[in-house]
This record gives sequence, C-alpha cells and structure tokens, in this order.
Amino acid sequence: QVQLVESGGGLVQPGGSLRLACVVSGFTLDYYAIGWFRQAPGKERERVSCIGSSHGNTYYGDSVKGRFTISRHNDNNTVYLQMDTLKPEDTAVYYCAADLEPFHLCSDATINRMSVDGSWGQGTQVTVSS
Repeated sequence: QVQLVESGGGLVQPGGSLRLACVVSGFTLDYYAIGWFRQAPGKERERVSCIGSSHGNTYYGDSVKGRFTISRHNDNNTVYLQMDTLKPEDTAVYYCAADLEPFHLCSDATINRMSVDGSWGQGTQVTVSS
C-alpha cells in the first residue's frame, strides 16, 4: 500500500527556517518523481517543488526559488523540503505527492499528472508569523 506521511510543520517567525519531511512506503522511492505542493486558505493549490526520479532534475516555483531546497534520501525513504528565509506568505498546508508513473524527470506533464492522479499525504501546517 502506497503511503506518504508529511511532518516538520509548525509555527516559525519571518526569516526563520523549517525542514519538512515526506516519508514514503509501499514503493521504491528512487524510481518516482516526488513533488511538494501547498494550499493557503482561500487560495488555489500551488506547486512548490519537485525532484525527478533517480536523483534527477529539480523544479522550484518562482515564489520559493532561492529559498527552498528539495532533496531525496533513499536510505530512509524520505524526501525533504528545506525552507529558509520564510515569509508570512509561505503560510499554508504543505503536501507531498508521488508520481503515478516511474522513471520521469520533473516537467509540467509530470507535475500535472502528480497533481491529478498521484498519491498524496495528509499535509502538514506551516505558519509564518511574528
């Protein structure tokens, strides 16, 4: 059974850092692209970051580029999202998702497929506030 479980969210002051973790089970992590998405109240879901299969390419949304870093650790079945220089507008529920098909790099098609048909975690709340 495919499962993704996010953790690491919390309350942090502007300018601070958090590291989110997405622990996966039921499939071989290295074979699949993994994405991070977020949704704030009253806003559409936003693509945040993606890492391709087998330590492939990475993608970052314009709003997080240069501040967030995605990484894959196959030894512990975990994908991390390191978030630095956090801003109030980063406040949202953050979700990780796995691609439906193996052996793809991150692309618009991969992220769209992940968004519609992928396997999702339950989300973790990130609040950036003073």
